[in-house]
Amino acid sequence: MKFALCNEIFRTLPLEDAFQKIADIGYEGVEVAPFTLQTNPRDLSESDADRCRTAAEKVGLEVVGLHWLMAETEGLHLTHNDPAILEVTKEYLIKLGQLTARMNGSILVLGSPQQRNLLPGVSYEEAFERAVSLMQEVCREIEGDGVAFAIEPLAKVETDFLSSCEQGRDFVQAVNHPACGLHLDVKAMTAEPDGVCHAIREYYPECIHFHANDSNLRGPGQGATNFKEVAETLTNTGYAKWVSVEAFDYFPNSYECAKISLVNLQESFC
Repeated sequence: MKFALCNEIFRTLPLEDAFQKIADIGYEGVEVAPFTLQTNPRDLSESDADRCRTAAEKVGLEVVGLHWLMAETEGLHLTHNDPAILEVTKEYLIKLGQLTARMNGSILVLGSPQQRNLLPGVSYEEAFERAVSLMQEVCREIEGDGVAFAIEPLAKVETDFLSSCEQGRDFVQAVNHPACGLHLDVKAMTAEPDGVCHAIREYYPECIHFHANDSNLRGPGQGATNFKEVAETLTNTGYAKWVSVEAFDYFPNSYECAKISLVNLQESFC
């Protein structure tokens, strides 16, 4: 198993300094939030991708890919009833796929709950059809780039679209393209009716990426989740890809949270 850190935990630092700190702590990879590269992520360019790749190479990190794809953007939405908004969203996701490849990354975690929530008067079925069609077009455009979108189910408290692992799997199967797989997130899976480990066992065949965090929004092992059990369950499925730490509450501070999280993962997966 390889461990990475989502870089927004050090967003107050220059990118190069943040990557150095991530490497010094002991992570092998970095997962990048577009808003840490550009104030408006829609302005992301090839020069940003080159800067990211160079900064990672300099300190010996691998770029896993991107996450929080549409956070801190305006005018983007995955299930909107306006064709113009769907078009710009599609083009933006295609661009991110291409830039991820340029960074030597391979995964794009598609969460962004605010940019996929159902709009008033739009049924789940309508939204599902629109989003599937959009993602099929995106995947066809990036299929030669060696990257894939990891669809992230989130709990109902965060979104009303793809709000369970079952719905996430249904979406991936409907898109039916190698460039679209399932993402599993520990914090989100704590809302699954049969618990985190059951969800891992049930949905691992579609899983292409994994986020480690805890039910209290802190790093893995900083809350009530039994990460030894999570690690054992995930390992037993045969998953041997990236596990990225994505905390939201950086307790007691960003550096210590990142450090404690890595130690907890190493101890859990040993």
